[in-house]
Amino acid sequence: MSKEYDVVVIGGGPGGYNAAIRAAQLGLKTACIDKRETKKFGGTCLNVGCIPSKAMLHASEIFEVAEKHMADLGVKVSGVELDLGKMLGQKDDAVNGLTKGIEYLFKKNKIDGYNGWGRIAGKGKVEVTTDEGTETLSAKNIIIATGSDIMSLPGVEIDEEVIVSSTGALSLGKVPEHMVVVGGGYIGLEMGSVWRRLGAKVTVVEFLDRITPGMDAEVSKQFQRILKKQGMDFKLGTKVVGIDKTNKGATLTVEPAQGGEQEKIDADVVLISIGRKPYTENLGLDTVGIEPNQRGFIEVDAHWRTGVDGIYAIGDVIPGPMLAHKAEEEAVAVAEFIKTGYGHVDYGIIPGVVYTNPEVATVGKTEEQLKEEGVEYAVGKFPFAANSRAKTNHETDGFVKVLADKKTDRILGVHMIGAGVGEIIAEACVAMAFGGSSEDIARVCHPHPTRTEALRQAAMGVEGWTMQA
Repeated sequence: MSKEYDVVVIGGGPGGYNAAIRAAQLGLKTACIDKRETKKFGGTCLNVGCIPSKAMLHASEIFEVAEKHMADLGVKVSGVELDLGKMLGQKDDAVNGLTKGIEYLFKKNKIDGYNGWGRIAGKGKVEVTTDEGTETLSAKNIIIATGSDIMSLPGVEIDEEVIVSSTGALSLGKVPEHMVVVGGGYIGLEMGSVWRRLGAKVTVVEFLDRITPGMDAEVSKQFQRILKKQGMDFKLGTKVVGIDKTNKGATLTVEPAQGGEQEKIDADVVLISIGRKPYTENLGLDTVGIEPNQRGFIEVDAHWRTGVDGIYAIGDVIPGPMLAHKAEEEAVAVAEFIKTGYGHVDYGIIPGVVYTNPEVATVGKTEEQLKEEGVEYAVGKFPFAANSRAKTNHETDGFVKVLADKKTDRILGVHMIGAGVGEIIAEACVAMAFGGSSEDIARVCHPHPTRTEALRQAAMGVEGWTMQA
C-alpha cells in the first residue's frame, strides 16, 4: 500500500521546505521531495545561490578591506594574501551547516524527506524515484515548489568552467584575469563584485541601457557610478551575438543592441546571468491537465490553486519576482490556506536587495511606476554623506529615498543604496504593512548614531523638515 499524506511538497527549496514545515506545524502529515544529487535540501538558494554567494561576498569584502582600506583607519597590515581554497571551503561549510539544519527541522516536525525525483502521477498521487526504487505516495494536497533553473543565450553551452552560470562562478579554481558578466541584474553584479575584489578585471555587458532594470532609475544610476568607481566596466545597450571558446578562455562577439558594428572581447571566464526560467519539466503536469503558460510558468489563482483540485504551486515556478523570501511567504500562506481556508501574501511589500558593497535595497513603487500610474507623490531623500555613523565608518556612498502619497502621506515605496541597507529596508516593510505614513517613521525615535537615522531623515524630507542635511 502507498503511504498516505495530507500534503506532499515537490521541491525542497525555500518555498518547498518552508511549506512542509508550516503544514506539519498545523498538524498535517507531510512529505517533501527534492531531486538534488547531493541529497541536501534547501534548493538553489541554499546550495548554489543566495547563501554561498553571500559567504563569498562577505569574505571577498574583508579581503579587499584588509588589502586596500584598513590603512585609512590607522591599521597597518602587510603581507595580505588570498587563500582561494580556504575561502571556497568556508563557503561550503556555511552551506553544509544550514542544510543539516533543514534535516533537523524535518525530524523535529516529523516530516518525511525524500531525496529523489517527484512526479505527479494523476490526481492525488505522486511518484517518487530514489536510489531504492520508485514508490507512489497518496496525497490529499500537492504543492509544486520546484523553483527555477539557469538560462543561457541561444547556441551558448554553459560548461561551468569557461562559460559559467552563477553556480560555476561560486567555485572557480583561480581568480580570472578578465571576467565578462553577461547581464546587469542582481546576481551578475554580485558575483562580478566578488571576483573584482579578488583581483579580476570585470566587464558587464547589458542589452538594455541601464543596469538593474526595474529598479528606481535614480538609485540604479548612482549604483552604476559607484561600481564603475570601484573598477567595474560596463557596456550598456550591447548585445552578445556569440561566444566562442578559445585555448585561453572565450571570445565574445558583441554589437549595439539596435544593430551596428561588431567588436570582440576576450575573457578568461564568461558568466551568463540573464535570468532564470521556471522548472516544470518532467513533473507529470500533463497527467492532471496542468499546462504552463508561454513563458513556462504555472498560472495560479489568488490562493495558489492551479485549477486542479488539491494541487497548488508557489515560488519561482509561478509568475512574480524570483526571490527566496517571496517563496517563503507563499509557503506559509498556502499551508495555512490548505488547513484553514485562509492565507495571504502582500505582493506590494516584497523587498529586493543587491548584496554588493554598498548594498541596494528597494520595496514598493518606484518613481517611474508612480508617474506611469498618474499617482501624485512626494519625495524625501537623505544622503549617507550626512549620516553620522556612515561618516565615522567611511561608508558615505548612497542615499535613502522615501516616496509617499501626496494627499494621505501613506508610504508607497522606499529605495536605498548604502552600507547595510539590506537590513534597514525591513523597517520600511513593517511600516508599509501597517499602512504607515512617512510621518510615522519621522516621528519614531531612532538610535544615534546609526544608519537607520538616514531612513528617518528621508521620511522627514517628505514633508520638508529634514534636519541633518
